[in-house]
Amino acid sequence: MTPYDETVPVLIVGGGYAGLATSLFLSHQGVRSLLVDRHAGVAVQGRARGINPRTMEIYRPLGLEAEIKEAGRPFDADSGVVRCANLSSDWHWIMAQDSPRALPEFTAGEFGMADQSTVEPVLAESARAHGAEIRHNTQCVSVEQDADGVTAVIEDRGTGERRTVRARYLVACDGYRGTIRDGLGIARTGRGTIRSYVSFVIKADLSDLIEKTALFWIIGGDGVAGGFVTHALPDHWGVALTYDPAEESPEDYTLERCAAAAQALIGRDVPVEVIDKASWEEAVGVADRYRAGRVLLVGDAAHVWPPAGALGANSAVQDAHNLAWKLAAVIKGQAGDGLLDSYEDERRAVAVELADLTVRSQESRFGPTPQEDPLEPTLCILAQRYRSSAMIGAEHTGVIGEQVDQYARPGTRAPHLWLDHDGRRIGAHDLFHDAFVLLTGPSGDEWKSAAAEASARASVPVRAYRVGPAASGAELTDVESEWATRYRLGQGGAVLVRPDGYVAWRGEALPADPAAALTDALRQVLSVTA
Repeated sequence: MTPYDETVPVLIVGGGYAGLATSLFLSHQGVRSLLVDRHAGVAVQGRARGINPRTMEIYRPLGLEAEIKEAGRPFDADSGVVRCANLSSDWHWIMAQDSPRALPEFTAGEFGMADQSTVEPVLAESARAHGAEIRHNTQCVSVEQDADGVTAVIEDRGTGERRTVRARYLVACDGYRGTIRDGLGIARTGRGTIRSYVSFVIKADLSDLIEKTALFWIIGGDGVAGGFVTHALPDHWGVALTYDPAEESPEDYTLERCAAAAQALIGRDVPVEVIDKASWEEAVGVADRYRAGRVLLVGDAAHVWPPAGALGANSAVQDAHNLAWKLAAVIKGQAGDGLLDSYEDERRAVAVELADLTVRSQESRFGPTPQEDPLEPTLCILAQRYRSSAMIGAEHTGVIGEQVDQYARPGTRAPHLWLDHDGRRIGAHDLFHDAFVLLTGPSGDEWKSAAAEASARASVPVRAYRVGPAASGAELTDVESEWATRYRLGQGGAVLVRPDGYVAWRGEALPADPAAALTDALRQVLSVTA
């Protein structure tokens, strides 16, 4: 008789952006997971505003782009940042310019304005539709691991019932204040907590006061910031107040006190209804390790930094995307366990870089005397580079590239192309998700045959496409004639792209045995030793 109440390939602890994205991507990879989250449901508060183009690029092959864009439609007019004493006083736009939401020369993904409360239901619905199980109001009580898996005790917070779950791997998405990282003895390097906030959602009619909605309003008097206000849904607003944890606690902020504070920030005696309340810390820190045996950290459990550039939540989704295909490959027996080490090698280096950049950016843009911003958002979003065992021949040294449109080299995000596929216009990244993709020129018939053979030898899916002009007969038509410039392959060359859209290997010319060369590359990338 089994000592476990249930077994599952992957247990996910935490149901915010990181957890739901992990659940979503694993389910689309055909891997069953159980997600437990202590909250009663998906987010009510609308923090983590903005879906950046790289994240949207990831959602597109899953068929979620239209739904996520629709979720953000109420916020389409929001832009800029305001500093003011209260909303009824003079506004000083410290960041008024609109950034372009489409970057068609670099990506098919467009910036979306949806926030956490509107996107999380979309992710959860898609994950469930593909076989994931999500249990809210359920907390993880304990975690123990051995050489073969992880044993966790979970508790229904409503009934108190406890169940023992056995999983091959556990993904900790339990946030900055989560306990799993501490339990593993993994330290976090960085400044730690910078400010503590009580945040709440209010319902108030401010239509006669706000003619143009900003991304957020920084509010305070006499040079002291008191908090900030964000647009939530129609007639709903997010309010965040700083507090000193040495002097008080979030429990001291009753609903009546929150309503009074909201009126003070508004600057008028208007009816205010408090819908929801929470607390959080603005902090800086990156976990020293992202993996301890069969437990892996994703999102705020692994890294936190200020909200400058909206890079926090988007990085959590991109962490999950990087990890999910690797976990799936290991669980399916297509890869060696060593492939999971590449997750930390790749994503932790990015986190360390972004933590530094966002701190300097916030100090520059939102300090008492705004200065030039050191964070170049397009590069931070689209020019992240990796070095690990899961790619062959990565030669770069910096984490953020000097430009987006670098040619297809190992360790870089595959360059964007506009393509015609069976009469449908797509972006190159619409091809990447659930398999390796081999791209070659219009005369690459031998590579196509090699891909089929290598796929069988390595027991991993590989799709091959020839790219060329319309008259070439290639499966993919190079709509804007950028293939040669962005991929820089000779007539017999090919590029192998991982399921997460990063270049794993490139062959400059056709070898004597292309199937053997491709099979060797796949096995090396996947940490397969036999």
